[in-house]
Amino acid sequence: MSRVEAGMRTSEKIHEEIERLSEERTELWQRLSVEHDPDVRAAIHALDARLDRLWDENRAVRATLRFGDREKIVARARVEERLERAA
Repeated sequence: MSRVEAGMRTSEKIHEEIERLSEERTELWQRLSVEHDPDVRAAIHALDARLDRLWDENRAVRATLRFGDREKIVARARVEERLERAA
């Protein structure tokens, strides 16, 4: 399970960043609850988008570790599909 494809971050590193950004977002929400500030609201939206991307990246890393490289899986499926059509 410790094998990660080249160029991919580990799930642990991604979770560390998610934790850091979540804490930052909590602080921003607290600031926003005291006083409405459009800049704080924009920062929260930017953090939400970043967190969404990080969760997507984490799912991709976990899927790669569990099932293998996506490109190889797709190539294998295409070969199998061609074989089925030829039969």
